[in-house]
This record gives sequence, structure tokens and C-alpha cells, in this order.
Amino acid sequence: MTELLAPAGNMEALKAAISNGCNAVYLGMQKFGARAYSINFDEDALKEAIEYAHLRNVKVFVTMNTIVFEDEMEDMKAQLEYMNSIGVDGVIVQDLAVFDYIVSHFEDMEAHCSTQMGIDDLEGTLLYKELGAKRVVLSREVPIEKVKEIKRISKVPIEIFVHGALCVSYSGNCLMSGLTGNRSGNRGRCIGSCRKMYEIVDTSANQVLGENYILSMKDLKTIDHIQDLKEVDSLKIEGRMKEPEYVANVVSAYRKALDGKLLKKDKENLAKTFHRTFTKGYVFHEDKKDITNIEKPNNYGFAIGKISGMHKGMYEITLSKTLNQNDIIRIFHNQEDVNLSVAKLYDADGKLINSANKKVYLRIKERLSIGDVVYKTKDIQYYKELEAMLDHEFQRFPLDLKVYAYPESPLMIDASGLGCTYYYESEDILQEAINNPTDAAAVMKQLSRLNDTIFTLNRVDFEENNAFIPAKLLNAARRDIVQGLYEEKLKSKPCRVKEEKVHEKISFDSKQAYLTAFVTTQEQYEACKESGIEEIYFENVIRRNQNEYVDKEGELLVGGYGGVYRYRHSNPFVTDYSLNVVNATAVYQLHKLGAKRVTLSYEMNKEHIDDLIASYKEKNDGYPSLEMIVYGKAPLLFTKYCPLKKMGQCGLCKKKKYILRDDKDEFPILSHEDCTTTILNGMVLNLLDEMPSLDHIEAFRLQFTNESAQEVKRVISLAKQKLEGSLCESVFDANSDTRGHFYKEIV
Repeated sequence: MTELLAPAGNMEALKAAISNGCNAVYLGMQKFGARAYSINFDEDALKEAIEYAHLRNVKVFVTMNTIVFEDEMEDMKAQLEYMNSIGVDGVIVQDLAVFDYIVSHFEDMEAHCSTQMGIDDLEGTLLYKELGAKRVVLSREVPIEKVKEIKRISKVPIEIFVHGALCVSYSGNCLMSGLTGNRSGNRGRCIGSCRKMYEIVDTSANQVLGENYILSMKDLKTIDHIQDLKEVDSLKIEGRMKEPEYVANVVSAYRKALDGKLLKKDKENLAKTFHRTFTKGYVFHEDKKDITNIEKPNNYGFAIGKISGMHKGMYEITLSKTLNQNDIIRIFHNQEDVNLSVAKLYDADGKLINSANKKVYLRIKERLSIGDVVYKTKDIQYYKELEAMLDHEFQRFPLDLKVYAYPESPLMIDASGLGCTYYYESEDILQEAINNPTDAAAVMKQLSRLNDTIFTLNRVDFEENNAFIPAKLLNAARRDIVQGLYEEKLKSKPCRVKEEKVHEKISFDSKQAYLTAFVTTQEQYEACKESGIEEIYFENVIRRNQNEYVDKEGELLVGGYGGVYRYRHSNPFVTDYSLNVVNATAVYQLHKLGAKRVTLSYEMNKEHIDDLIASYKEKNDGYPSLEMIVYGKAPLLFTKYCPLKKMGQCGLCKKKKYILRDDKDEFPILSHEDCTTTILNGMVLNLLDEMPSLDHIEAFRLQFTNESAQEVKRVISLAKQKLEGSLCESVFDANSDTRGHFYKEIV
């Protein structure tokens, strides 16, 4: 059966999801979850959530899908151990250290690969199957045909997103929030940089092509493709930051779709809670130019009419859908929104009314125009319907009872329900009936009062034996049986731990630090060669989220787990920054898979690096082999989407140069041959001065993107002098756009 997996940002949302038919929920705790600004669950609330869900045969998966620094390792392990002890079904992870701890320590708590890992191919799926993953959440960019192929060949349970907000970047491959706003998406603190307004500038002609929300994705909606989706193991609804009413609405619609009960109004109702307009997504081959909504980055609502005139000092609205008192609307005027809560509605005679469906009159202080479209962003009547759906039992479970009642004996009942059995025996002794022995109808009447439970009375076996059973005793028995079966059900979830395996130590001989270079053009490559750089990453780069692998010769720079799987036995390789490595365990695991060097994440400061190296040495009696990027315009995000195509510039990237620009910074657009796009940081990372102070880093990388050959040579010359400790003047002007400090996350 296909699992419907629902988000739960708090207990109310969890109950809303379960009340409307989900098979599983995913939620986060206070630490290590990718939605740090959600309410989330503390230990007591998580235990309550698990008990509530498990009693209803709903699984609970906890997100621990952030990167984890060395000084957080003990907290991470303690959280996992607690989660296992209370019966968490699975953990959704990004960091290799978290993944490794789960698969090596817990027998029953599953490790699921988060979409943050960037797995979008068969090879990456097979790698994690080998490492112990019980499920892989594929990237949102994977088309449905490939999803099915990966599932069929790998035989690994596959999960995909089917509804809700989309990231413009491949998940886990976005540094924009972290490097420009000091709020890391990989740490769960994304500030939504892609939802901001940007100018799109053709720098070749110094022409502004437009100013809009060029990176803001529409929301995913795949309910029209439910038959295709039924072949996937788990269908995931995004929304841990969303209100319980949103969860109830979306879960209800997809439950009905999976059960073949979806009505037209159910699909229409999806627009009545938060959305940014809808797209069928890359999973169902949406055209790149149609996957963003560049007009508006927040709740769009649904059209209900237009401004059609003025009447008695009020605006007349001709309606296509009903407007009610206390609804919230927005009116789109001159490319801006006028938002208001409708406190008073009037008819043509100026009388107050509660509702209208043809024409209505409103007093609005803002200036509007004939033809302005009116949207409803909150339908108060529909929200009342949703509120009634938040906390009821989606299904009740049959309760079977065998009742034994004999005079001069206790009341005895054998109960079965929820796959468990429970035996009840009263302390009181039954008396023989003087006139009216308790009959089956009386027993049924008391034992069927189960409305405040998850049970419905199914079968009762009872023979009259001239005993009198007080109603009070039957009620007490019913309560005891319900509680007893609850406890038996909750005890049935195994929480076994594994014996710890012997750690195989891996370390490397120390080497004199040297420079490597990453280049994007032949001219840059030649400049590096002429400057004496021996290890250059150019045609030997296997990036993350690259789906087709061909045979290569020599050493490779590998950016994704699929590449690790494909080339680990055929080529020496270095892992790239895009694997988001920030701790010693992740470094160790990649060395164990064959990496000759591991490139550290951009999101580390010097203290993080020192902690990693010290921890690695303590566990392995030697040092890791590390690479670190110390110069260049950092890749802020990598996306399948092309903003230039959206602006009618398709194909011109080969002739022109473009940037995005906000109120503070410029971000060069780097277009690739396969029409994917990298948005670069306009501010250059410059840690050349720091190199001599960084011990046990084998290779320092210079990352060249849009620099000229002359600039490449100048930077290499300076870097060599800095690495050798020579005193020299900087080649950078005092006012140049360089950043000479480490990344520092602001919590």
C-alpha cells in the first residue's frame, strides 16, 4: 500500500494529519531538524505524539536532516538514543555521521536518506542501500519515469514529495541563505533568499531586464497524477511550518485521491489554504518557464471577482464565487496587493449583509481601478469546516470481548483489539440475581460506550448465568480494558540496539600543503597549468546531481553520492564541498568509501575545522586527508531551473553575461551546457591569509568561475606567496569585493 506521509510542526497539526487519513507523519525536535523555526517537539511532546500515532497504526519519522558539527556529536547521539527508546519508527537524515550512528546502533529505528542528500539517481540509491538505508527520499527534480526505474532496480523503498513548497535549488545544495544572510539552510534556518525580489541584469548591455521574484517557485501539486504516484512507496506532503488547517485540507484531498473518492470540489479546495499557485513539478515534466511565480512569493489565494464600479462611495465587486463576512481578500492593483479582512459587506441599498455571490459593495480607503482582480486568501466558512476535521478519529478499530459472569466469581473478560489481547478480572465478586439477571443487551449497552476511544465494539460473547453485573462495574471494566489494550499496543514496538563494532582506523601521512584549482573555462585551465598548479578540476568534475556517468580516466572530483558509487572502484577521487562534510565521522566514512581527499563544507569556521581534525586524530591515531576552498565566488545555489529562459533570454547565455541584483549585492548567473544554472556569490571568499594558520589541511583550493586568465594567474601568484609565508602586497584593491573571514553562522 502506498504510504501517505504528512507534516506535523506541532501536536495540533499531527492530530489534523492523522484525523484525515495519513499513514505516517514526519516531525522535528528542538535540535537537528531542517525547520528550526517551527514549534517542533520536545522529549515529552514527542513521546505523546508517538503514543497518539502508534495507537492509530500511524508511523512517526523524525527529521534530523541538518549538518552536525563536532561539538554537537554527543547531543546528536543522546537524542537518537532517546528517540529509539520511545519507539520512533525512522529518522530522516542528511549528515553521514547521523546516518552511520543509526545504522550501527539501532536494530528497529530506520535510517531514511533525506532529500537534502541530493540523491537523484540509481547509483546514489544503491550506495545507500549498501550502507543500510531503509528508504531514500529522492530529489524533487527526478521525473516520475526515473523514480519508478530507481525503485524497480534498486528494490529500495522510495519516497517523493507530492505537494507543497519547492526549493529552487537542489535541496542540500543551497548556500544562499547561509553565505549571504548568515542563516544556513543546511542548519534548518533558511531565510528564504529565493523568495526575495531581484533585478535581472544583462551586464553585456548594461540593461535591466526586469525586477521580480525570479527565483520564487510555485507550490507543487500532483493530485491529478495519483495513478502514477501509487507505484511509489511513500508520498510526502511538505508543510511543517504550515497551520493545522492546511495539513487537514491537503491530507484529506490526497487520502481521497488514493482511495478513489476524490471529488472536483476536493481539488478546488486545495487553493483555499496557503499556496503560491501550483505546478505539477519536474516530477511530471513542468516546463522550466512555468515552474516559478515571479509576481508574488507568498499566499496567492483564488480569484473570486473583479472591481466593476463605484456605488454610493463604495467599490462594487462582481463576484464569481461567494464572499462572506470575515473572509480575507487581496486586490491586485498596479502590481501591488491591497489586503483586507472583510468586516462589513453591503448590498446595493447600502444594507449590511453576511454573504454575497453576485455583487457586493465594500468601503475601501485605498485607490483601486475598474478591472482589478479580487482574490480570497482566507475563506472563513471553509476554515470552520477544516477546524471540525482537526481532531476526530479517521478510523476506529474493532474490539472483541468474551465476557464470563458467574455468581460467586469475579467478572472476567478476554479482550482483543489493535492486534493485542488483554485479560480483565474484577476485584468485586458477582452476586446471584434475585429477580432480573444481567442480560446481553445490558452488557452491550455499557461496553459499547467507546466514543472517547479509538475502538468500536465488534463482537461480544456472553452467556447468561443468572448473575447480576452492576452497570458501574461494566463501565469500570470497559475503561480498564481500553487502557490495558493501549498499553499492550505501545509495548509491542521493538526498540532493540546493536552491539558496537570494532572501529577500523584510517589515517594518512602528513604532506606539505599545496594548491589545487577548480576552473570553468579552457583559458582558466591553461592559466593554471602555466602557473604550475598540478591538480586542476575541469573536465574531470563529476558534480552533484549529474545523472549520466561515463567512463573517465585519472583522478576525479566527485560532488554527489551517485558519483562515489559509480567511480569508487575505477578511479581515484576527491569528494567536493557539495557533500556538506562538517565532522570527523563524515570524513571517515568517505575515506572508507575510497575518497583520497575530502573537501570541507563552506559552512565551517576555524573552530569547526580544528575540532574535526582533533576528533579524527583521537579516533584514528592519525590525520585525515582534507581539502579546503580558500578563494572564489561561492556557488550559492545549483538549480535545474533557468531564470534566463523565464526572461526570454534562452540561448543567449553563450553570448552574454547576466547577474541578479538585490538592494545590497550582485549575484553572477553561471549557465551550464545542460541548461542547469549556478547562482554565484558576487562577494569573493578570500581566505588566503588564513592558510598558514590552518594545520593538517593537505590541499587549499582556488575556485575560479568567471575570472579572466590574467586574474587567475594573479590569484595563484598571491596564493603561492601566502602559502609559503612570504610577505607580499595583496593583488586586491582595498575596496574590492572580497570576504577575508570564515563563515560564521548566526543562531
